[in-house]
Amino acid sequence: IGWLAMISLAMVLVSAVFLVATGLKPEEEAALEPAAVENTVDNADANDPAAPGSEKPEEGYNFAEAAWQSLMHSIDAGTVAGDTGWRYRGFMFLITLGGIFIVSSLIGVLTSGLEGKLQELQKGRSFVCEENHTLILGWSSRIFLVISELAKANENAKKPRVVVLADRDKVEMDDEIRSKVEDTGRTKVVCRSGSPIDLSDLEIVNPHATKSIIILSPVEFADPDAQVIKMILAITNNPNRRAEKYHIVAELRDPKYVAVAKMVGKDEVEIVLADDLISRITVQTSRQTGLSVVYKELLDFGGDEIYFSEQSALAGKTYGEAIAAFADSALIGIRFADGKTKLNPLMDAKFSAGDKAVVIAEDDDKIHITAKGDFNESAIVSGSADAQKNERNLILGWNAKGVTIVREMDKYVSKGSELKVVADLPEARETVEAIAAELTNLKLDFALGDTSDREVLDALGLTSYQHVILLCYGDNLEIQEADSKTLMTLLHLRDIEQKKGEAFSVVSEMLDVKNRVLAEIAKADDFIVSDELAGLLLTQVAENKELAACRA
Repeated sequence: IGWLAMISLAMVLVSAVFLVATGLKPEEEAALEPAAVENTVDNADANDPAAPGSEKPEEGYNFAEAAWQSLMHSIDAGTVAGDTGWRYRGFMFLITLGGIFIVSSLIGVLTSGLEGKLQELQKGRSFVCEENHTLILGWSSRIFLVISELAKANENAKKPRVVVLADRDKVEMDDEIRSKVEDTGRTKVVCRSGSPIDLSDLEIVNPHATKSIIILSPVEFADPDAQVIKMILAITNNPNRRAEKYHIVAELRDPKYVAVAKMVGKDEVEIVLADDLISRITVQTSRQTGLSVVYKELLDFGGDEIYFSEQSALAGKTYGEAIAAFADSALIGIRFADGKTKLNPLMDAKFSAGDKAVVIAEDDDKIHITAKGDFNESAIVSGSADAQKNERNLILGWNAKGVTIVREMDKYVSKGSELKVVADLPEARETVEAIAAELTNLKLDFALGDTSDREVLDALGLTSYQHVILLCYGDNLEIQEADSKTLMTLLHLRDIEQKKGEAFSVVSEMLDVKNRVLAEIAKADDFIVSDELAGLLLTQVAENKELAACRA
C-alpha cells in the first residue's frame, strides 16, 4: 500500500511539473460561429485589452491547478473525455492509463485490506480498550439474565460496559444477546471469541482493568467446576496481573471444589454454589408459600435490594433499638467492622464504630435514620409456638439437587416425618438409599415410576401429603424437554387436587424462565426457576462483594 501510494503521488507530481513547465493546457473551444465572433469584435472596446483579437497569449496552469487536473485524470478515467487539443489529450491520456494501472491497484488493495480488517474484527479477536468494565467468562443460559440485570444496575453509571469472553463465534454471541436481552439501556455489550483459560486470549478482554469478573459454569464440559478453577487460576496467577485485588464471582456446582477454588483465588474470589442455593430455597419455599417471590424481589435490581450502610448515629445502640430507627427501610442485620456479617442477631447485639447496618431499601439514598422510632406496643402480642407434627412430604422427579434438598428438609421436620421420592430413574434408587442412612428425622422411601403418568400419580394418594416438590429431569434431558415433562406432571397434580377437593402445596422447579409463563396455567404455589435465581445472585455479588458474606 505504501509503495503504491508513493508511486501514485510521484506520477501526479511529475505530471503537474510537466504541465507547468510546458504551459500545456486544453485549447479554447472553437465552437463559436464566425458571425458571433465578428459581432463580439465589433462591439468590444478597442482599448479593452481583454477584448477578442487583442488578448495576449494565455499562460499555462499554476502548480496547484496542474496537480489537481493530474489527480482527477488519474482517479477518474472519464475526465479525459472533456479535454480539448490533441497534445493535451495525448498527455492526459497517458496519465489516465497510469491511474488505471497504479491508482486503481492502490484503491483495490485498500478495499481488500479494509474488508479483511472488518472480517478480523467480526472474529472477535481485537483488544478491548474498555476500563472499569464487568467481564463475563464462559457461556451458559444464565448469561442473558446476568447481562439484563447488569444493565439495570448500571443505569446511573458512567459509560457502563459488559465484556463477554467465550469459546464461541462472536457474531453468534452478538445475535443471541440481541435477541434474548430486550434492552441493555446505556450499557454496551462487547463480545470476544477465545478460551477463558488461555492467557493470550484472556489478555484480549483487558481483565486487569475490570471492575468485577463473573465466571459462569460452562455447560459444554463434563467437569465444569474444573474449568472454572482454571479460569480463576488464569486471572489470579497471570504474569501480567495487576497489583490491586480482583473482584471475582465464580459459579460452582459441586461443594467439594469450593476449598480448591478458595485456595486458588483466596480473598479475591467469591463462590456461588448455584445448585446448593436453589436446593435450599426449594425446601424453604415448600414450607412457606410465596417465599420464592421474596427471594427474587431481593435479588433482582428492580424494587428493593440489600444495602450496607455505615451510620455513625447507631454506634452504641443495640440491634433492638436500631430496628425502629429506619424510616423508609428495614434493618435486617449487622456487618461488623471485622468483616463478619450477622443477619437477625440477638436484640442486645450492639453497633460499634465502623459497623454497617444491613438494610433492605429501595436505593442507598433512601436510607435515613429518625431520632426516635415510633411503634404501636399494643400490636405486640405473645404466643406459643405450635407443637411440631409429623409430616408427609413427596418429591416427584430427580436431579443432582435432590441430595441437598433431602438433607436440608431433614433439618426442618420433626422426628418420624416421612419423605417419598418417585422418579423415572433406576439409578436414583441407590443414591436415595445411601442418603437415608444419614438422616436424623426423616424416613426416606424411593419408588420407581413415571411422574408424568396419571395412573402413577393417582396411586400415590397425593392428598395425604402436606408438601409436594416437583423436580425436573435436567441432568438427563434437554432443558425444553425437561420443562415439558415437569409441566405435564404439574397439570395432572392440579387436576387431581381439584377433583379430590383437598389442597396440598406444590413447588415446581423450571429451568427456562420462558416456560414459567406457560406453567402458570397450572397454578402452582411457587416456581423455582434455576437459571433465574442463580443468575440474579451472581449479578448481585458482582455488584456488591459484601453480599457474599450474608449468612443468617
